[in-house]
Amino acid sequence: MFGKIPLAWLQLSFQKTRLLTAIAGITFAAVLMFMQFGFQEALFSTTTTIHKSIRGDLFLISTQSENLFSSRQFSRRILYQTLNNQNIGSASPIYIGILPWKNPWTNKERAIFIMGFEPNSTLLEIKGIKENFGNVTTEDTVLFDTLSRPEFGDVEANFKKGERVRAEVNKRKVEVRGFFELGASFAADGNLITTDLNFQRLFNRKLGQIDFGVLSLVDGANLEVVKAEIEKTLPKDVRVLTKDEFVQFERAYWEGATAIGFVFNFGAILGLVVGVIITYQVLYTDVVNHLPEYATLKAMGYTNGYLTRVVLEESIILSLLGFVPALITALALYALASAGSGLPIEMTAGRGILVFVLTVVMCFVSGLLAMRKLKQADPADIF
Repeated sequence: MFGKIPLAWLQLSFQKTRLLTAIAGITFAAVLMFMQFGFQEALFSTTTTIHKSIRGDLFLISTQSENLFSSRQFSRRILYQTLNNQNIGSASPIYIGILPWKNPWTNKERAIFIMGFEPNSTLLEIKGIKENFGNVTTEDTVLFDTLSRPEFGDVEANFKKGERVRAEVNKRKVEVRGFFELGASFAADGNLITTDLNFQRLFNRKLGQIDFGVLSLVDGANLEVVKAEIEKTLPKDVRVLTKDEFVQFERAYWEGATAIGFVFNFGAILGLVVGVIITYQVLYTDVVNHLPEYATLKAMGYTNGYLTRVVLEESIILSLLGFVPALITALALYALASAGSGLPIEMTAGRGILVFVLTVVMCFVSGLLAMRKLKQADPADIF
């Protein structure tokens, strides 16, 4: 693409201030896209962590449930009836809800997400559950998520000092008997796990009403066949999903049924538009300032195609110069945002490639728009 004489680079670097301004603008646009995509993926990742961590093959949910954090209950009897199918190895209920947690040191209340499981349950594949779940079989005991936001109190540090950590949940005293690592999400700042009986005491809810049901198949059973068989036996207000469908069910809600997904996508598009405008202004000004020179080149026999390639080369150079500092800045901001919010905001190769491609396209489109001015470079105007 680049000829023996680097005309595109020479024109861009002729005015250093304008070049630096263009790079700063492109960097800003790329960083904005990086942050929007990063927060969006953190949203989807944290809101589906529980789904991915549950050990099971099929999931029963109410048709009225919109997502994990605003589920609707259905009868536990429906879950246990699925055991009539010889391909179902086990059926386990999950209880879910949100209640106020009172910080035992500041007495400030904050909503906390709570999950209840049967005492012998091994459903959750989360660090700390297997080792500590046996500690909460006694009355009013819970496991606390060490990755919860600090507003809930320095629970783990005081526990390790040998102190007895007790707090109020929905005005009921509970004692922390262990820890697990799940992490905050856009829907929940903190998490507790306990047994179904302790869950019943906290929520004053009957165990016969469950939020989700988890089915495990026997070895060798065909997932789709069993799913179709279960669907025929379920009432109209309960549906069955595979694990992939269960994850997608949650993701689809946050992506399409809330304003959050739209906001992140809009922010990324806005960054792209800003970048196009800034790059276009730089390239357009460059073309206007050098219009007599372009006319001279035409008079010497250079075609519009050659001049067009020069402008497009400038746009690609700008995209490369703007992307590198944007990537470095985004890595620093990801680390800062992750530390401050507790959300897993990390750079991925896929996202880096996506933003790079969008940056190149952004600058390329700007070059195409600026090229229209080249048609006015008429040799007759200078001879």
